[in-house]
Amino acid sequence: MSGKTRLWVIVASLGLCCTGASAMAKEPTVEGDAKELEDLAGRFQAGLDSICQKYALPGMTGAYVLPEGTALAFASGLADKESGTKMAVDSRMPAGSIGKMFVGAVVLGLAQDGKLSLDDKIEKWLGAEDWFDDLPNAHEMTIRHLLMHRGGIADHIYDPQWIEAARRMVSALDTDPDYYFKPRELVSYVLNREPLFAVGEGFQYTDTGYILLGLIIERAGGASYYQQIEERFLKPWQLTLTTPANRREIAKLASGYVSAENPFGLPEKMTVEGKLCYNPATEWTGGGLISNPQDLVRWAKAYFESQVLDEPYLEELLAAVPEEAERSSRYGLGVYVKKDDLGTSYGHGGWSVGYLSYVAYYPAQQVAVAVQVNTDVNDNLLGDVLRLIGDVLRTVEKAAAE
Repeated sequence: MSGKTRLWVIVASLGLCCTGASAMAKEPTVEGDAKELEDLAGRFQAGLDSICQKYALPGMTGAYVLPEGTALAFASGLADKESGTKMAVDSRMPAGSIGKMFVGAVVLGLAQDGKLSLDDKIEKWLGAEDWFDDLPNAHEMTIRHLLMHRGGIADHIYDPQWIEAARRMVSALDTDPDYYFKPRELVSYVLNREPLFAVGEGFQYTDTGYILLGLIIERAGGASYYQQIEERFLKPWQLTLTTPANRREIAKLASGYVSAENPFGLPEKMTVEGKLCYNPATEWTGGGLISNPQDLVRWAKAYFESQVLDEPYLEELLAAVPEEAERSSRYGLGVYVKKDDLGTSYGHGGWSVGYLSYVAYYPAQQVAVAVQVNTDVNDNLLGDVLRLIGDVLRTVEKAAAE
């Protein structure tokens, strides 16, 4: 029996498929290895509990998917501090910039369908807009440049005028909680500026570039971005816990929490009577998804194992360029390619007001791991998360080798 075949027998015998850490093996085929994977589930749960306690987090969800596709889900802490509602394995949160991975996948799909080319100048798709000539590097940028944050345009999120407009929006939440910034408004904050660098000669992470991609996706695909993502990926892959972040009322939503000293003057709790206190639709193709670690790990495994599109795409997807600030981290088409003590990983992090998310796939072990946290106050917990991931990888390696 090969290592991978044995691992699948062990996992199947455990019966742990999206059931949480409390599920137990009934009749393990290989007793020692089954016990090893059982113990891993217990350690992962204990690790989440420890992180929640160490960083005083309200709550946390996590999941990992094993080489043969079985996903295990975990939860710790509270989904709502005020009511005492416990976090559940199917609790959902805004996934922030993890949504950029899906944007990249839609663009790759449109390219495979012959509806656009990654090397199209964006002028082909946006040149008729009355603001286009005011966009930095407008006539030189390609779709690929935008996907890789190589277009030389700024990010509206850091523009003082947008920050002031966002503060005004927050001050009006009591009277107009459904207001959101339209794509055209967001683009306006980067117009009439000098480029940050010549096209392709630098790296500047920018949500605004991904908003431009959303406009291109809808024109090339002939349907809304959310319609395209649902038809291409969410429905076929049964990602039932992942939905557009375009409304305040969201099923199974965990309450998010921010610091009382946050720069926008937001309330500390991001939900009111079970709804988000703000409209998340502003994110759109800069992020724009509500999700859960169970879906994120299954998506990452399928995506980075070349399963979600008809034609080969990994080489194109992972042809990454270095970030300027961190040379061990590179950026491809909506995905980070990282090398650290755990090896090479593909994935993305996500911040949304009151929430943090992270997903990574490790090709050497064919394992994906994801976590979500319902606060953005403590953003320095990644080291502890990586230690949890390291335990998963080592256990899988040991089971596969025996």
